[in-house]
Amino acid sequence: MIYLASASPRRQELLRQMGIEFDVMPSNILEVREAGESPVEYVARVAGDKARWVARLVKERGLPDHPVLGADTEVVLDGEILGKPRDAVHGMEMLRRLAGRTHKVLSAVCVWNREKEYSALNTSRVTFCPLTPTEIEQYWKTGEPADKAGAYAIQGKAAAFIERLEGSYSGVMGLPLHELAGILKKIGKGAT
Repeated sequence: MIYLASASPRRQELLRQMGIEFDVMPSNILEVREAGESPVEYVARVAGDKARWVARLVKERGLPDHPVLGADTEVVLDGEILGKPRDAVHGMEMLRRLAGRTHKVLSAVCVWNREKEYSALNTSRVTFCPLTPTEIEQYWKTGEPADKAGAYAIQGKAAAFIERLEGSYSGVMGLPLHELAGILKKIGKGAT
């Protein structure tokens, strides 16, 4: 049993895939990049902040002592974190920028267990095929990209845009399972 410091349905789906029991306890942290913070430093810090925030909440509420999992995933193009789209114009602009290019997806995990922190980072490279303005607009209209980092979901309709993936499919989806499994094994909470 672990606490998942996220309300992400994708992360929940991936944990179920691994056979991990969990309770959802979304963190309430402000996800803002600090001045001078690199994309790698940012995703690692946010994943840690989420885990620590929920661990503190578990302690304050006197809940059972289970590991807490925090995670953050960001799409990075030309050193810039794209984040989630603010609106349709912003989302379609992100997709225009990604079209026909390779970008990085950084996915960090942090497990807080008995006052110790275990962290890992996965970096994947995703190459999009060229996209027409019509394809971008039609994809946006599906509603799928509205709340996704980089304005796309690899596990959804955007899979048709992915020419090449180097790295972790689950990491691009939002939770790098290989790295997480290694941490859970280390703390004696391996998947079933």
